[in-house]
Amino acid sequence: MQISQRLIDQTQRPYLIAEMSGNHNQSLQRALQIVEAAAASGADAIKLQTYTADTMTLKVDAPDFVIQDKNSLWAGRHLHELYDEAHTPWEWHGPIMQRAKELGMHCFSTPFDETSVDFLEELGVPAYKIASFELTDLPLIAKVASTGKPMIMSTGMASVAEIDEAVRTARGAGAKDLILLKCTSTYPATPENSHLRTLPNMRATFGCEVGLSDHTMGVGAAIAAVALGASLIEKHFTLRRADGGVDSAFSMEPEEFKLLRCETERAWAALGQTNYGGSQAEEKSKAFRRSIYVAVPVQAGEALRAEHLRIVRPGFGLAPKFYDTVLGKRASRDLSPGTPLAWDCIG
Repeated sequence: MQISQRLIDQTQRPYLIAEMSGNHNQSLQRALQIVEAAAASGADAIKLQTYTADTMTLKVDAPDFVIQDKNSLWAGRHLHELYDEAHTPWEWHGPIMQRAKELGMHCFSTPFDETSVDFLEELGVPAYKIASFELTDLPLIAKVASTGKPMIMSTGMASVAEIDEAVRTARGAGAKDLILLKCTSTYPATPENSHLRTLPNMRATFGCEVGLSDHTMGVGAAIAAVALGASLIEKHFTLRRADGGVDSAFSMEPEEFKLLRCETERAWAALGQTNYGGSQAEEKSKAFRRSIYVAVPVQAGEALRAEHLRIVRPGFGLAPKFYDTVLGKRASRDLSPGTPLAWDCIG
């Protein structure tokens, strides 16, 4: 998996996406500030969402188009009204992408219909993201795949069969670089509902890179995901949750994103390779293992007894496993206390 020459796999530090979503609060100035804060916090990419209320839903006053879940952050909101508030005006995309480029970040988007794909192609985006709720929109996936750009697909509540359909559709339509994200489609999500042990199975089942689109609070789930093989982490990002906004309640602030950068990279570095016997950095520490030392004076020719020897630190004498072997052997020369016992000490 590669985005604009940036390799995304387990040999590289985790690729971190800051999802702006609707946290711009309908201010281009704030949107640009979010881009700048994301870059300063260590993000590899800033991600947008490309839609209008009319491309997302219908403006009708019917129960199906009102969020009924009383526990939802958006309970009681009409879908059209909510999407109108949250959408990123299309005329902002160019300035946002230009600012990201100036700061050395990738900038791409999640399209929600074919017109948004055509628009994003005109802007030359380097990659596309498919949202969890659109994973079953196979015509949209085929349209995105036909661009030949790298695709990131969130799996959300999708079954194995639905993921398989999406992957087959994408590959059949021309997608070569593909990464699947484990995602829990609740906002915020709980660690208990994250089921990150799915990641290795997802990699093996679909033969592609895997990552995490993370709606939990904090960095713990992301660190665990990296330990389980995630090579990409996506988090919603805002300047301050207290500023409000449709997604602010489960978004990271800049200081938290910096911690995400630091700790996911630390987790990735700690994975290393399968290794036994200690690293080169540990070689000097071997001196502090235990070994056999002479504890009291021993005369040449005298048989070694338990009271003559001690197993102590440091480790310059014979290994403790030879203790029973050397008992009863005769000293080849006079041995003073503090002498590391060696094979040439016994006859």
